[in-house]
Amino acid sequence: MVTSYKKLGLTNTREMFEKAVDGGYAIPGYNFNNMEQLQAVVGACSETRSPLILQVSEGARNYANETMLRYMAEGAVEYAKEIAAAGEEPIPIALHLDHGDSFEICKDCVDNGFSSVMIDGSQLPYEENVELTAKVCDYAHEHAVSVEGELGVLAGIEDDVEAEESVYTDPEDVEDFVSRTNVDSLAISIGTSHGANKFTPEQCTRNDAGELVPPPLRFDILEEIEEKLPGFPIVLHGSSSVPRDVVDKINKYGGQLEDAIGIPEDQLRKAAKSAVCKINIDSDGRLAVTAAIRETMAEQPEVFDPRKYLGPGREALKELYKHKNRNVLGSANQA
Repeated sequence: MVTSYKKLGLTNTREMFEKAVDGGYAIPGYNFNNMEQLQAVVGACSETRSPLILQVSEGARNYANETMLRYMAEGAVEYAKEIAAAGEEPIPIALHLDHGDSFEICKDCVDNGFSSVMIDGSQLPYEENVELTAKVCDYAHEHAVSVEGELGVLAGIEDDVEAEESVYTDPEDVEDFVSRTNVDSLAISIGTSHGANKFTPEQCTRNDAGELVPPPLRFDILEEIEEKLPGFPIVLHGSSSVPRDVVDKINKYGGQLEDAIGIPEDQLRKAAKSAVCKINIDSDGRLAVTAAIRETMAEQPEVFDPRKYLGPGREALKELYKHKNRNVLGSANQA
C-alpha cells in the first residue's frame, strides 16, 4: 500500500526548485532525527518564511523508526500551519530521503509518504549509476515523487556515507546522465565535504591570525555544468560552515574537536545565487545543539530533566538556521 505524500500535506520539490532557480536563492535541506530538531527547523523556516526540505538519512530512519518519521513529518506540516502568522499560508515542506543507496530503500520511502528521494549511485561505475538512478526515477515518477541523483563523490563521513577522497563532477557527463535517467535534480561535487572535519590541515592555508583557510570551491566546474544544463536544479551536499565560535564552545566545555573546519558562508552565498537551488546543512546543526547541551550541563550540573538541556539545544539550532536562511541561502521570505 502506498501512502501519498499529498495526504500528509507535503509538497513536491519540483515547483520549489523552479522558483529557486528563477529567484537566485537555495532552499535549505535540513536533516532531523528527533522532535527537538524538527521543532527548531520548522520554527526557523516558518519565522523567516523560507520553504523547507526536511531530510531523513538512512541512519535517521534506523534511529527514529520510519513510521515515527512519517508521522513526525505530517506533524511538522500541522505545526507550520499553527505557527503561521494570521493571513499567511504555511510554508511549503517537502520530505526527502538523503543518500538512499538502493532501489529498495527509495521505493520504501516513496511508498511511505516521502515527496522526494535521493538515489546516490555516485560511487558506482558510471553506467551502473545511470541504470540505478533511472530505475528509481521510473518508480518515483509514477507517484509524482521527485528524484535527486549524484555525480561525483564527496569526501568525509555522514551517517553511513563515507569516502576518503573527493572526486569532482565531470561536466562532460551531466547532459548524458540527466537525459538518460530523467532525474529531477543533480547533486554535484565541487569541493564541499561531509562532516565537521572537511579538510586536513595540509589541504588548507593559514591566514594572518593563524587560522586554517579551506581551499575554495570549484566554481569553474559549477559554471561549466550550468552552461550544459541551463536552468536545471543543482544540489550541494556537505555545506556546513562549522562556525568557529560554536566549535570553541564545544571544546571549552569538554569537547575534542580538533581542526574542525567548514565551507565559508560567502562561498555558499555565491553558490546559492547560481543554479544551486538546494544546499544541505547537517553538521552545523549538530554542532549548535551539542554546544548548547554541553554548556547547560557544565554550568547547571544539577540538571537531569532532558527538557532542561534539549530545550536550549533546540533554541540554538533554531537561531542558527534563521541566520542560514537570511544570510547564506537567501531563502528567507521566499515561501
